[in-house]
Amino acid sequence: MSDDLFAGAAPKEASGPLADRMRPRSLEQFIGQDHIVGPGRLLRRAIQRDRLSSIILSGPPGTGKTTLARVIANTTKSRFISINAVLSGVQAIRDAVESAKRERDLYDRRTILFVDEVHRWNKAQQDALLPYVENGTIILIGATTENPFFEVNKALVSRSRVFQLHPLGDDDLLAAARAAVVDEKRGYGKWRVEFEEGSLEHLVKVADGDARSLLNALELAVETSVEPWPPAAGTMVRVSMEAAEESIQRRAVLYDRDGDYHYDAISAFIKSIRGSDPDAALYWLARMVYAGEDPRFIFRRLLISAAEDVGLADPAAIGVVDSCASAYERIGLPEGQFHLAEATLYLATTPKSNSGMAYFDALAAVESEKAEVPDHLKDASRDAEGLGHGAGYLYPHAYRSHWTAQQYLPESLKGALFYQPGSLGFEAGVKDEVLRRRDTQLAAWLSGELDAGVGAALQAASAGTASGAAAWTDRAESGGAAGLAGLRDALFKLAFPPRHANVLVLSADDGLMLREAVRVCPEGSACGLCRDKAALERLAYMFSDVEDLYKPVIAECVDPAQVSRVAGDAAGHGNFDLVVAFGFLSAGADREASLQGVRGCAEMATSFAFAERAPLAGILPSIVAPLIDGPALAAFTEADASFFNSASAPGYSPVALKAVIEEAGLSIRSASVYRSTSTRVLGDRESAAWLAPDSTYGAFIDSAIGTVATQAVMEALKKAFAAGPVAWPGAWSLALATRV
Repeated sequence: MSDDLFAGAAPKEASGPLADRMRPRSLEQFIGQDHIVGPGRLLRRAIQRDRLSSIILSGPPGTGKTTLARVIANTTKSRFISINAVLSGVQAIRDAVESAKRERDLYDRRTILFVDEVHRWNKAQQDALLPYVENGTIILIGATTENPFFEVNKALVSRSRVFQLHPLGDDDLLAAARAAVVDEKRGYGKWRVEFEEGSLEHLVKVADGDARSLLNALELAVETSVEPWPPAAGTMVRVSMEAAEESIQRRAVLYDRDGDYHYDAISAFIKSIRGSDPDAALYWLARMVYAGEDPRFIFRRLLISAAEDVGLADPAAIGVVDSCASAYERIGLPEGQFHLAEATLYLATTPKSNSGMAYFDALAAVESEKAEVPDHLKDASRDAEGLGHGAGYLYPHAYRSHWTAQQYLPESLKGALFYQPGSLGFEAGVKDEVLRRRDTQLAAWLSGELDAGVGAALQAASAGTASGAAAWTDRAESGGAAGLAGLRDALFKLAFPPRHANVLVLSADDGLMLREAVRVCPEGSACGLCRDKAALERLAYMFSDVEDLYKPVIAECVDPAQVSRVAGDAAGHGNFDLVVAFGFLSAGADREASLQGVRGCAEMATSFAFAERAPLAGILPSIVAPLIDGPALAAFTEADASFFNSASAPGYSPVALKAVIEEAGLSIRSASVYRSTSTRVLGDRESAAWLAPDSTYGAFIDSAIGTVATQAVMEALKKAFAAGPVAWPGAWSLALATRV
């Protein structure tokens, strides 16, 4: 253990392995892992501000875990201690804690402890560190190649933020190799290193995302391509394809049958089957067999998939897999690989259904309901005479179709639906009959043929629970808050940003979408733009309870054409993964300015999630339908539909939204319509305002049906509103778009 990170191990500029010499020393030199240390990301901000809390870095070898720790050591003002879990025990932890206490008490200085291979500590060793991480004596940086949620103490993980490092991409590896070739102090810049066509790319491909493996192979290839080494400065060194191939032999598949990659590989295998991708399924099967996985374990998972993912879409699937498993037991390897492949391909190519998951819905009902067996279903052989058990039971085989409508669920679950038949394979053939019988059963129940007292059950089933909202949002309509929450969820489900996304929210005045961006993307960042100072103050108050490191950046932008400039200035970068445009296109009167704003954002963002109110015809005609005669209602309905299909209607239909998105230079990836219904209390003021001659809607209706008919509609609306709250449907056009 040492107070200096990797003390005694730091190589001189021209000595030591190339991979160690070329380690980046700052965030600017760090290659790859943009999802956690790219511009605007949480970890980058924490390192730059020296506000690091305990973290665990998890990822395959050669992805930069130790290098990132060294970068932190080079930038932090805190004291940095490094130990290796393989070589250090409880005493090393105690020494680190004691020195950390002295540093805190004497110099008011924090101590960061880097523990490499942290998963190699046993539970006692990890427990010894836990109280000091919890009370802040130690800031932990743990590095592991395993899944920390399985291999590291749960209490330690819960007090740390876990960052997953990914294998480096080919572009990142090429950049690392070229940096080593041109660096005169730490690499091979003193010589003229050239590569035969394809040789450097071969090194990159076979390294498979591991920078250390690549640099080790590059070092061997370069230094064995000329004799003696090192040659005189300026000497030409040409690396041939043969040298590259010899320097990086076939890399062993990273696979530990008891470790994280064992579970990752089988997970990828089953998900490929579930996704009906036979090519991917065969690849992951081959990877497991190549690495020595037990075929019996694979067959067990195939049998589970046959029931869970294929189910009743192909009931024969489980028999096919079971037959292949039995054949394997008789034959063994290597020929048994044919049976593994056959079972895999059968499941990957057959229709899928997970309707069997309905069992777990039924199980949840059992856990929450201790329901009594209905008397007519009880065993009649013991208590029929004294207690009436079995009385009233209808024997299905006594009927022509061997079925009759009858209540089989307990009283408290009458009408509950668990099973939803799928639409593929065998299940598609029985779906219509299942639904037909269910409909007949429900119709008989509702008509009183099965039992009475249905009204109370329906009322209970449809009762909702009220949820409050912040006072400043002014959402007083019943169901309005729930509708907006549903819209928020639908929009973010459509966009589905990763946890490390940088999100820009336009028209963030009410905070609804901005709060969700902060919640969904805790390892990225959020920036919200609002239209006035009052909204700015509201949002600042709304996020006052959020820790500074996680607070969104909030800025005022009056001109929609300038949103990209204001966002870039406020966030300090122009690297956004998602722009959420919630009502942005219709928020301002200047359509062209809004379009210009979207085009500007396209220069700094990759994806856009749009939500705009959709024009919805038929609301007012449905309200006045009971109060005006047929011809008048027909005329009003036609005029109302014409208005909402015209250019005068407010909002954006799905077609109109698609057009304006394409006009902004974006391409639609997916689109949907979100619908909700709220209950509104309306009166004379609203009916008069909507149908007034100087309103857009009122003028259109008046010109279509005449002043007298319009006045009659207005009076009917007043009567309907006076009768009490009305159901008010709403619709939003949603779209996910990307740069062309």
